Amino acid sequence: MTGQTGQEKSSDENSGTNSYLTTQTLWKRYCRYLIADRDLGFSLDVSRVRFDEEYLQQMSAAMNEAITAMERLEQGAIANQDERRMVGHYWLRTPALAPTPEITSAILQSIEQIERFAADVHIGNLSGQNGAFTDLLHIGIGGSALGPQFVSQAIGSTEDKVRLHFVDNTDPDGIDLVLDRLHDKLGQTLVTVVSKSGTTPEPNNGMLEVRAAYKRVGLDFASHAVAVTVAGSRLDGIAKGQGWIGRFPMWDWVGGRTSVMAAAGLLPLALQGIDIRSLLDGAATIDRLTRVKDLRANPAAMFALMWHKLGEGRGNKDMIVLPYKDRLLLLGRYLQQLVMESLGKQFDRSGAIVHQGIAVYGNKGSTDQHAYVQQLREGLANFFAVFIQVLHDRDGRSLEVEPGVTTGDYLLGFLHGTRCALYENQRESITITLDQVSAASVGALIGLFDRTVGLYAELININAYHQPGVEAGKKAAAAVIELQTRVLSHLAHIDGERTADQISAAIGHTGESEAVYKILQHLAANPERGITMKDAKSPQDVTFRG
Repeated sequence: MTGQTGQEKSSDENSGTNSYLTTQTLWKRYCRYLIADRDLGFSLDVSRVRFDEEYLQQMSAAMNEAITAMERLEQGAIANQDERRMVGHYWLRTPALAPTPEITSAILQSIEQIERFAADVHIGNLSGQNGAFTDLLHIGIGGSALGPQFVSQAIGSTEDKVRLHFVDNTDPDGIDLVLDRLHDKLGQTLVTVVSKSGTTPEPNNGMLEVRAAYKRVGLDFASHAVAVTVAGSRLDGIAKGQGWIGRFPMWDWVGGRTSVMAAAGLLPLALQGIDIRSLLDGAATIDRLTRVKDLRANPAAMFALMWHKLGEGRGNKDMIVLPYKDRLLLLGRYLQQLVMESLGKQFDRSGAIVHQGIAVYGNKGSTDQHAYVQQLREGLANFFAVFIQVLHDRDGRSLEVEPGVTTGDYLLGFLHGTRCALYENQRESITITLDQVSAASVGALIGLFDRTVGLYAELININAYHQPGVEAGKKAAAAVIELQTRVLSHLAHIDGERTADQISAAIGHTGESEAVYKILQHLAANPERGITMKDAKSPQDVTFRG
């Protein structure tokens, strides 16, 4: 790891104005602040953020405390105070760091179990009712789906041993789209169901829908199904009782948004044929690099400080993630959950209301240059950009689209040109460069953002490892389902038509008329549900009949 620390100084450099936007000064800043690891093929460039040495000195003590807090986390400190549990996803890539021999052993055994299972599928020792498994349908929600989706697309190829498909929502039409693609292949499709408890609605609903699809075509779902869950959970009991062909562990110390390097992510990726050891090694390498207290040599520390500087420690600017590589298209979606679920908090650790967070957006370059770079350069300066550059263009020789110029050269031109155009108009950015997209480099990319989130959370004194807002949303959804049950029960026992106000009052939920209206409007749009709706100019006058 090198963090170049040249002593050049410019009187204009720290002024925060356009007076220091000379190419020579910027080149000196680039050389001074570049953090690179040649063996990993990775670098972080923060030169296009307007900070100075004084800022680094001011933040040094706070960042050292954050790194120390990360050390305590890795040693097994209770991090999720709501659930009184450790947060140990860093142990997944370096099992020897786990605080007990039992956890170390469990991680190692899980990886070996995944590799054995994948090998048995690949050589045909495990197969479906209609032959060798050619496809995998992965059912999950949030990180347990987003993580493997991102890595699968980033590293997958035409040589994949198994093709991956995902059910990651409780949208009936979306589930049908996936099942339609697999209809003739269900007998050669393995199904992985991921849920810690087995009671989370989205994966449970997906499992029930897929199981019904197998039954409709006369196939035995259990002989195609694998559970990834906590031992003793409801899902574990179902898998064991029905004789599913595999059960893999989840642990309470791995959160969904960081589960891509546990069985939730490693199992589907190994079945696809991805080198999961390299993925883990890439993240482990970044972990090592980001434990040092020399800020100039610690990419996650420097990255977190830039987030803090750019957003004034309040998340005042959004993060626009622009990977200039089609394979990294889903990085923005993956980071939305990792960053926003971790940092979006109403309260800090002392209980004070802070409303923290960093909003994450982005798709890919250079496509997005035609979508919103105009606003990025000339509109509201309420963001900072994170460019992801990949040096290796493709396997094999590239066509010259102009003399001496390839499509990859144009891609670099768009990236560098956009970066310069933004900076010239006081829009700041950070650039991450990878030599190539590989299992190791994708692991490193995940590890970098993972560690940065943890360090930044320490700087702003919030808990990155719980998600009370998500839990509140789950409870609210459950309340709507309970209300629907009461509404349907009421309509089943009366004759005639009723308005939402009348129904709401009759079931003792006065004040819930809008929710009752929305529930019945949805049911009436699906004729098999047995609800009819008589429209009117105002929703207040619309009537329903059961």
